[in-house]
Amino acid sequence: MLTIGKLGQSAAVKVPTIRYYEQIGLLPAPERSSGNQRLYGKSALDRLAFIRHARELGFPLEAIRDLLSLSDRPDQSCAAADAIARRQLSAVRARIARLKALEAELERMIGQCAQGTIADCRVIEVLGDHTLCATDHDVPVESAA
Repeated sequence: MLTIGKLGQSAAVKVPTIRYYEQIGLLPAPERSSGNQRLYGKSALDRLAFIRHARELGFPLEAIRDLLSLSDRPDQSCAAADAIARRQLSAVRARIARLKALEAELERMIGQCAQGTIADCRVIEVLGDHTLCATDHDVPVESAA
């Protein structure tokens, strides 16, 4: 059995994140020691590693919840898991397209800079007026982070 700290170290996940995953139901409530310390077995470590890897691949928490639910029923068809992965691939491709548009706009903006003073700076000018951009590259701030 692992304590929450040892579980976190083993799965490379911070303790508050483990508690959060428990709170939202991605990880089941752990056993408790006589001193009320959380204790985790190998299944919790495996599940946490699954969640961490899915997060690294950009899956949203709801998709991870669905994938975990599917993994709990191994005799079921994998069509639903494939569909979830395809949606994630589509989202990644859309994000890449937006990032490529941002890259092109930044390159264009920097390329037009005359290396003069701030008063004549194309970077400052374009950042202040979105209509000067070559394309619509509006990326929601939370997605850009």
